[in-house]
Amino acid sequence: MILAGGLMAACSEDPDPNPTPDPVEESRWITVAAAKMGDNPGDGNGGTLIYSLSSAEAKDPTVSIAPFENGFIAPSNRTARLQSSEDGNTIFNISYAGDTGGNYTKYTVAGGQNFTPTGTAVSIAPYVGSAPRWIKLFDGDKTGAAVYVSTEHKFDNKGTPEDTSDDTYLRTEATMGVVTLDLVNSTIVEFQESIVPLSEEEEANGYYISRIDMPTLNAAGDKLYIGARLSKVDPATVETDREGEILGAKTIVLDYPSLLNPTVITSMVGQGNTNGYRSINAFEYQGSVYQANQGDPNGSHILKIGSNNQYDDSYVFNLDDALGVEGAYILAWRPAANGKAVIAYRHDGSEEGVAGAQGFFALADLNAKTAVRLDEIPYEADFYLFQYQGFVVDGTDIYLTQAPVGKNGNIYVIDTQTAEVTKGAQLENVAGSHFIGVF
Repeated sequence: MILAGGLMAACSEDPDPNPTPDPVEESRWITVAAAKMGDNPGDGNGGTLIYSLSSAEAKDPTVSIAPFENGFIAPSNRTARLQSSEDGNTIFNISYAGDTGGNYTKYTVAGGQNFTPTGTAVSIAPYVGSAPRWIKLFDGDKTGAAVYVSTEHKFDNKGTPEDTSDDTYLRTEATMGVVTLDLVNSTIVEFQESIVPLSEEEEANGYYISRIDMPTLNAAGDKLYIGARLSKVDPATVETDREGEILGAKTIVLDYPSLLNPTVITSMVGQGNTNGYRSINAFEYQGSVYQANQGDPNGSHILKIGSNNQYDDSYVFNLDDALGVEGAYILAWRPAANGKAVIAYRHDGSEEGVAGAQGFFALADLNAKTAVRLDEIPYEADFYLFQYQGFVVDGTDIYLTQAPVGKNGNIYVIDTQTAEVTKGAQLENVAGSHFIGVF
């Protein structure tokens, strides 16, 4: 019996001739961006530092990083405008303002403060100035697009050069410049300037496009959408008029890749602006482009532009209604491929902190048009998200940073499928500074 038992034990320990390997969790680099204080807490004007860690490290609350102490300085006079490749292995940067403003550089991510310059540098300043607004298009890390707009008041010139009092205001002409950049070979692909008119009635009433940003490719890859901010003057005085009616949200539509034939489309659902601020403001999902608006008196919406390159006004997703707040203002957002999105926002009830209104994060569903605040993330008055730039999407996970101005915080990871929130690596801060996202 003992022998038989020994044989049985020996047999049970025989190795499986075709073992199933343990699953290996794929990891990618997560690059944290930190904005150093310039003159005032939270202004981010002291430059940008970046530091990378693996996604496994980013999810580990026992890991601690101090980008302000030992991060890599991303070249920029003020806050750098950063983008990352889809796999996280490359960081793209265009310096903002100063002597190096408009310089495009890219870096291979190697962990920690190790970012190795790769390829050649190129300046887009001759095309769009030294403080360009740019974004990486979702075309497999091939192309970036930068934009600017300049404006000029137009009059009927009935007066004389010595006495212009008889001149009557006609319109404010907005001239848009768009440049596309080959991110792989660091070369200019195309540049076009165009006059972008509004309707005759809108222009006669003093409205004009004053700022543009966040170019986004449609699903077919043949149109470029550019978000727009409207401003207004009093036609009688040509003084800025901030009391005028807020018009329907507008987007400029261009042929791509030629950058020709601009038209302007208008939403009947949302009002205000669609240019965003520091982060991507529109994303393609299931054949349409979903876009946030800002400055809407009814609270920010997620708007939908259909495959016909027109706003789909049957789609109504109002963040005030979804969250039960008033005056919701989308500061930054990012959807995963499943249509679930993380939204950084403030609202009328936000506390006033050292650098501005307090921010929050919500998990939204583009299909169900619902949103819930992520209460697992701690909030306080100095949690400032106005300059927030980057989220990382890794499958159904979305990574973000949480740290009030001048205080320590953490990386958080949201599983958009289950709504589970994981508290990750610690972020060591310094006085007056803040974190502006992950890439």
